[in-house]
Amino acid sequence: MLRPGQIVPLAIEKPAAGGRMIARANGQVVLVAGAIPGEHVRARVERIGKGVAFADAVEIDDASPDRREPFADPLCGGCVWGHIAYARQLAIKSQVIADAFARIGHVQLPSAVHVAPSPEEGYRMRARLHVRGTRLGFFREGTHDICDVRPTRQLLPSTCDALDRLQARIRSLGMTDLREIELSENIDASERVVNIDAATAIDDRLVQKLSAVDGLTEGPYVADVLTIDGSTLNLRRHVRAFFQGNRYLLTGLVSHVVERVPIGSAVLDLYAGAGLFSVGAGVVRGAWVVAVEGDRFAADDLHANSAASGAHITTVRGAVEGVATGYARNVSRHAGRPMIETIIVDPPRTGMSRGALESLIAVGASRVIYVSCDVATLARDARRIVDAGYRIDRADAFDMFPNTPHVETVVVFDLDH
Repeated sequence: MLRPGQIVPLAIEKPAAGGRMIARANGQVVLVAGAIPGEHVRARVERIGKGVAFADAVEIDDASPDRREPFADPLCGGCVWGHIAYARQLAIKSQVIADAFARIGHVQLPSAVHVAPSPEEGYRMRARLHVRGTRLGFFREGTHDICDVRPTRQLLPSTCDALDRLQARIRSLGMTDLREIELSENIDASERVVNIDAATAIDDRLVQKLSAVDGLTEGPYVADVLTIDGSTLNLRRHVRAFFQGNRYLLTGLVSHVVERVPIGSAVLDLYAGAGLFSVGAGVVRGAWVVAVEGDRFAADDLHANSAASGAHITTVRGAVEGVATGYARNVSRHAGRPMIETIIVDPPRTGMSRGALESLIAVGASRVIYVSCDVATLARDARRIVDAGYRIDRADAFDMFPNTPHVETVVVFDLDH
């Protein structure tokens, strides 16, 4: 039986969802950080939980040819896979997706999943920075210790410069009760805004002094222009609204989803956010869209972006469960004839609620396009969708967060008639 603090030799077998790698010691599963499949390492056991041991690789006895020198503290947010050559990261993510569908969903994907690559540096348009005293940055994995943003290479150098000036301004004003700073900038970084969260109310004059830092723009919105298939999409978003965070893959992701929408079809977009896919489907494919979003900031952006687009988009602010249930009831009142042909869903990391998923299935749309940032909950929901009579037409992925185990997956389900 393994015990915390013990150092054990391990052969690394394969990746696990969440970023660690799987090994075994006398039959016991060990999840190892800092390793690569195929390596032989010595690892220190951190803890034991539910029969699984968690360990850190402390010595590499037989290194993978894909091992590289980490460019930053591997435990700083966004760098946990910094020791793995980028091409191998993509291959591992494809393997993790296939494994999750087989192991959790008991579903076989039609082909190997292609993971669209991203430049590793300066990709991030949104970030939540933590503040401790007058220091701001990311958390080290599993701690509340602050690590500097710049070495992680996720943000543009100009963004890091602006944050350095913001940090200096915080110090000069003697502000010590700040908790978090949310950062949002547009694709070309011509607009960059922050939202500041503090333990106590901040005087408006202090907020103005912080917002006036060189490199920041007047908030709370930034605006992007995307070109998809010759059409222009204009999208504004509030600093506190969710939005896809990779500037290099954003257009490709939207284009990929929108291309799966039949021209002129009726679309229900659940968890619509600021309207990335709704506006894209309405403008590029001439679709008639009902877009649903519950978050008040994102819902306001969705309404504004939809109205400005001139497309046939009806926006609803509220829980997706209620709207989806309403459409399911309409189907039953019309002899089972679906009024919606395509459903797009982009739920949070927890996946779809059971009520939302049951209503989605009851609508009976010919196609479901599921965009997910968590492959485990996606595989779980995929099992239920397949059991309802759908088949997986294709699965693709986008590496929205290089050097991390996170991956954005898009699965297209078609109804088997």
